[in-house]
Amino acid sequence: MRTIISLMRRKTTTKNLMLSKTSKLTIATLLAFSFVQSACSQAKLTQALNLDFEQHRNGFPSQWTAFGDKEYKVYVDSVHKKSGKFSAVIENTGSKKEYRALSISLPANYEGKSIRLSGFIKTENVTEGYAGLWIRIDPQIGFDNMSNRGVSGTKDWATFEINLALKPKETEQIVFGGLLVGKGKMWLDDLKITIDGMELGDPKIKTFQKEIFAAQADKAFDGGSKIIFPTLNQDLIHNLELLGKVWGLMKYHHPEIAKGKYNWDYELFRFLPDYIKVKDKQQRDNLITNWIKNYGVLSACNTCKHTPAEAVLKPDISWINNAGLSANLKSQLTDLYNNRNQGKNYYIALEPGVGNPNFSNEKPYLEMTNPDAGFRLLSLYRYWNMINYFFPYRHLTDQKWDTVLGEYIPKFLNAKDRLAYELAATQLIGEVNDTHANLWGGREKSNALKGTRFAAFKAEFVENQLVVVDYFNPEFSGLAKVKIGDVITHVNGKTINSLVDSLKTYYPASNSAARLRDMSIDLLRSPNNTISLNYLSEGQKRQVNVPTYERKDLRMYHWYKVDGSQKCYKLLPGNIGYITLANIKPENIPEIKKAFKETKGIIIDIRNYPSTFVPFSLGGYFVDEPTSFVKFTIGNPNNPGEFSFVEGPKITSGNNKYNSDNGYKGKLVVLLNENSQSQAEYTAMAFHAVKNATIVGSTTAGADGNVSTIVLPGGLRTMISGIGIYYPNGKETQRVGIVPDIVVKPTIKGIKNGKDEVLERAINVINQ
Repeated sequence: MRTIISLMRRKTTTKNLMLSKTSKLTIATLLAFSFVQSACSQAKLTQALNLDFEQHRNGFPSQWTAFGDKEYKVYVDSVHKKSGKFSAVIENTGSKKEYRALSISLPANYEGKSIRLSGFIKTENVTEGYAGLWIRIDPQIGFDNMSNRGVSGTKDWATFEINLALKPKETEQIVFGGLLVGKGKMWLDDLKITIDGMELGDPKIKTFQKEIFAAQADKAFDGGSKIIFPTLNQDLIHNLELLGKVWGLMKYHHPEIAKGKYNWDYELFRFLPDYIKVKDKQQRDNLITNWIKNYGVLSACNTCKHTPAEAVLKPDISWINNAGLSANLKSQLTDLYNNRNQGKNYYIALEPGVGNPNFSNEKPYLEMTNPDAGFRLLSLYRYWNMINYFFPYRHLTDQKWDTVLGEYIPKFLNAKDRLAYELAATQLIGEVNDTHANLWGGREKSNALKGTRFAAFKAEFVENQLVVVDYFNPEFSGLAKVKIGDVITHVNGKTINSLVDSLKTYYPASNSAARLRDMSIDLLRSPNNTISLNYLSEGQKRQVNVPTYERKDLRMYHWYKVDGSQKCYKLLPGNIGYITLANIKPENIPEIKKAFKETKGIIIDIRNYPSTFVPFSLGGYFVDEPTSFVKFTIGNPNNPGEFSFVEGPKITSGNNKYNSDNGYKGKLVVLLNENSQSQAEYTAMAFHAVKNATIVGSTTAGADGNVSTIVLPGGLRTMISGIGIYYPNGKETQRVGIVPDIVVKPTIKGIKNGKDEVLERAINVINQ
């Protein structure tokens, strides 16, 4: 995943699935403004927000902030401007290919259907990247940074725009600006925001006032839970496990809680002090019974439907009958399920048009750098119930999910410092066996433990051994001693196998290939200036202390290398077309269709993450009739835990003017490996449905489906695959990945000789 793609948002639609591994960037210290919208003209708004960059202080645009690589210069220019006296400039004065962005937030949330950001951009010698505008609607509602249509080279002033759909009921803030990725220089001037075609400042535009729920007004435990747990024993662990399941059942089923009347986190803290003192089962059950009664008498639910027999995944409330509860409590919980909430629920919704769960009303408690025991237990309860009711692949976990809660109660309550809490959360996340799921945010102590320094080369697992495959900075190869193709056997005196065994629980993944992919990067990471390596080179055992470098000093890439200066397609010898999706742009697709219409075959390389969503725009080139390739499972908040099939889209040929018979007639070969994840896997499914298509390579990461964000106390942030992705015949892709028709994996010999053995096999398939 390229850094700039993570410029503030993980993509959350089927057409924009993203990699689960990503460096995270956040915008801090965004300026807030207060003024009356109806009295503010566009001119006054432009002045207040400094959208024309006429105001500056010490040469920096007033009201604006900047983030990204600090070696880039940001300043105002009085020579080159579109209008007025000044424009803003972002300039890369060094040799690194990073990025720098200007940022500002709108003063309010607005009613309306769409928002447009427009502005003028001028560029000079922009290479290995692009210049563009960007806008983000939080939390994870909309995002566009022109990554697939940015400005490169040297271009005079031209206007550009971004359009996004508004969701005022869900919006917390709208942030926007301009950015430069890579090398060169850009100018930015005369930005403008419009809502439904009206310039911001027009009195017809209304600010949106969010409904304030009682759950949001409850601040009683903002300073901590104040709960002191007694020494853990099996009875207490069992009781806490039961409470976690009751708490979650009430959260997602009780009609009064669904209305947002209660801060359900804090209701837990109000109940726990008495609960942890119970002496026997009768006292425990009576306490829970009375607690449930506090929230009102349930009305009969006339619209609650039974789980359909054809549902792929059914709610699991068997624990109600298996927990040894009193008849009264058992009846009460069963009654709650049978008369559960229908319709809106403050704590859960489905994303419109997609169907993955939206947990946006969960508080992250960012100020808690080291959450106390009560908040740590809340973290476990929250996550376990989200998975139990709204994870489409709950049935595919290695460990039966019902058993996970009790196992992790001691781990979370005994996590006495921030690092232990982060590690316990990472292990818990790993139990869902989903490569989308990892501790993506709030892992500062974990990162510090791993270190911020890296070796100057990349190693991958090849033939079950850790092999040097590339240099980030070839100029450092002499200091490192190791050569491409060398096999690393020990790191700091520990064998690679022992390191993998000891660390694997901290690397959540759908399958082994994805886990080893992620581990390979960190095995050559350290807080120290050197790493001791034992390795095999030309059959000889060797040892070396290799220097490490900060990431900023390396031309480092995470999973795969992208050459933005090259076209995404080329003609190979033998009249074979080759396309890489790593840097494909929408405007490339008509060019590809025209250039490759007479080729013998086409190879599409998806050993990467597609920079543009192409299953339909490019997939239509290869079909002559509507072609099914996928169907989904979607959750049901009216019956939490239920997932049922819905039909997926079809690939259609459309108006294929580049082939008179509608449909490319040559062979199609798709290249995949463990770097193919999420959108890459979805795209591969589409191409695999094409006649004459062959998949060559190795098993993919096994994580598909629109992602949903989960936040946990202390600012922890993770994700899950939020919808199920299946083949039209119901065959699963999660964890399995996209299985190649022809399995080809790189070999150590091939790496030493600089060969791409997967590509070579694809060429042979076309030539057969």
